[in-house]
Amino acid sequence: MSILSAFSHLFKNPAPSYVFELSEAGLAYSRPAMPSGAEMGFAAFEPGTLSVSPVNDNIQKTDVLANVLARVAPMEADAKKRRTAALILPDYAARVTVLDFDALPATAEEQSALVRFRLRKSLPFDIEAAAVSHYVQPKNSTTGKTEVVAVTVAFEVIARYEAMFRGANFQPGEITTSALAALELYNEGGVAVIAKLAGRVLTVMVVQDGSLKLFRCVELENIAEAEILSVLQPTLAYAEDALSSPDCRLILCGFPAGALLDFPREKGAMTSRLGTPGSSNAGLLGYLEGALN
Repeated sequence: MSILSAFSHLFKNPAPSYVFELSEAGLAYSRPAMPSGAEMGFAAFEPGTLSVSPVNDNIQKTDVLANVLARVAPMEADAKKRRTAALILPDYAARVTVLDFDALPATAEEQSALVRFRLRKSLPFDIEAAAVSHYVQPKNSTTGKTEVVAVTVAFEVIARYEAMFRGANFQPGEITTSALAALELYNEGGVAVIAKLAGRVLTVMVVQDGSLKLFRCVELENIAEAEILSVLQPTLAYAEDALSSPDCRLILCGFPAGALLDFPREKGAMTSRLGTPGSSNAGLLGYLEGALN
């Protein structure tokens, strides 16, 4: 099972007819959700429409988002049934954590309780007021530990996103985050550091043979190369030391052409059969790529 398959939902219903990826820049969308014959596009937001945060309401201009939704996915006048949609949230709206355990309980309910206990003191919001989804990765053959990826979103944040789409006659049955969906675009073996830049937020992931080993999501102050390197360098050091991979690749997404040109590391870019992944659509393309596989 891919990470996207595991985390294509915090709440899951039947397959959607629309897919939307939200960012501070705008709304990327696909209709229908299946990639074959899909119409894809992007509608820009007025500045300040979204202000992405893990702790506060992200939607600052409700009317702007509602108008964009009405334009890209107009309701039929006689529509009686809600349309299904998958929502891909900005990375910084959620918290993604990789936990390791010596042992895990057998049942999903007991696992969830243990994961919530481990997360309790590491989140910027109350764990009791949050939606939590977790995925048990294959046991680490080196350490013998069981690694669990947990995704946590404050109810206040997720409820507002859902309410906006319900107001446009959608049933948001699948919810994930941009970086987790974008992981479907990288399927090579070995160790890689994936860096995804979306506006002022840098998301960095370390993957090894399909397993997520480290996830960092940082709000940058200046989006300067020096600040980006201050996040990348310790992450690469972790990959080199903890995963014994001194030659791991750096995979970039959403960076301007020529970024990190002088950084002494083999670099590559995320690719998709459906378009060029960027800062505002990598999650959407990853979601659709998963549907192709």
